[in-house]
Amino acid sequence: MKLFSNKFLTTLIGGAALLFTACAEGDNVIDTVFDDTTRGAVLRTVSILSDEIPIGQASSSFGAVFEVQDQEDGQLVDFVEVYVGFRDNTDNGGPDNDRDQVLAETIDSSTFTIGEFGLPRFTYEITLPELLSTLGLADSDVDGGDQFEVRFELVLTDGRRFSRADNSATLTGSFFASPFLYVANVVCPPTAPTPGDWTFEMTDAYGDGWNGAALLFSVDGTVTEVLLAAGSAGTQTVTVPSGAQVVSLVYRSGDWDSEVGYVVTAATGNVVASQTAYTTAPVANVELINYCILNY
Repeated sequence: MKLFSNKFLTTLIGGAALLFTACAEGDNVIDTVFDDTTRGAVLRTVSILSDEIPIGQASSSFGAVFEVQDQEDGQLVDFVEVYVGFRDNTDNGGPDNDRDQVLAETIDSSTFTIGEFGLPRFTYEITLPELLSTLGLADSDVDGGDQFEVRFELVLTDGRRFSRADNSATLTGSFFASPFLYVANVVCPPTAPTPGDWTFEMTDAYGDGWNGAALLFSVDGTVTEVLLAAGSAGTQTVTVPSGAQVVSLVYRSGDWDSEVGYVVTAATGNVVASQTAYTTAPVANVELINYCILNY
């Protein structure tokens, strides 16, 4: 889902338009804003609708709801430009597919609606096919772990522009939540698993078993508990039947998680999950299978 200038602190909101949200933190922010004279605009994040993009799903998208704030209750903003870019974070031996940000869309202020605070709002969504087309990428260029960037730029009626480069730490957090730049992480959705025997090789660095920890292997909702009951090493197999649709694997925490190690090999022979004892403790209740492996 990769700066800031104090001048943007001089480009915010005047008057009492934002004081309806006042709290101790909000008052401090507005006091800082009022220290200067030039006024501009803020694009506040109301909510993120989606910031994960499963590959291979045409309906996957980045989406969010935004609110425009300025000295004239949002009336100073003429339109919003949306730029998208791509960061190729995976090394598969192929070309580097990084893409610099390019203009994807212009949103005219006439399409804004008035939100609950009396300020203009708009919802923006861009789908995976639209991102790929805009950036000149193919489906095969994108893999789990890559990231799309979505950046917004406010253009005022007097021609001034405000975006990430004009931002400050005051605006990226707090009530304003106005980073202007968002990252959509590319993830790999579950697909039908390969039927056959899946092998679980388990180790315990201390040699006394997993002390209550376990791998919970689910096949279409039926869960098998896989664990090392005693000793320093052991192997267990679970058969995935033909026609199975979804498998998942999560770790249940025990008393000595840092001692736990495992290697999970699918029926294809591909390692789909692994953990080395004493490197880092396994994280509980998080999907462990690497769905980006083409055959698992």
